[in-house]
Amino acid sequence: QVQLVESGGGLVQAGGSLRLSCAASGRTFSSYAMGWFRQAPGKEREFVAAINWNGGTTYYADSVKGRFTISRDNAKNTVYLQMNSLKPEDTAHYYCAATKTYTIVRVTTTNGVDYWGKGTLVTVSS
Repeated sequence: QVQLVESGGGLVQAGGSLRLSCAASGRTFSSYAMGWFRQAPGKEREFVAAINWNGGTTYYADSVKGRFTISRDNAKNTVYLQMNSLKPEDTAHYYCAATKTYTIVRVTTTNGVDYWGKGTLVTVSS
């Protein structure tokens, strides 16, 4: 069992930056692909970014490509999401996700995720 705890959310003005962190429990973190999803009020949860077990492969939703960067530190059991040039439409609850696989394929869809965090709220004001 893996527990994921997000942090770093908050209120920021449009154009600003935030860095989200996701701390994972357990000794198998380095063998999991990790991802970030988000869910805005009244909308379905959507994929944001994914990273494979060693950080060598990353993948982004078109809506965040060039603005967000996913990274991980396996020594700290932590995955990060650096968010720059934030827009009001980025406002959502952001969720950390993990899959019991090395590659990112499954962690790009909600159905493929094995573990979820409880989320952290990001609000971008205009």
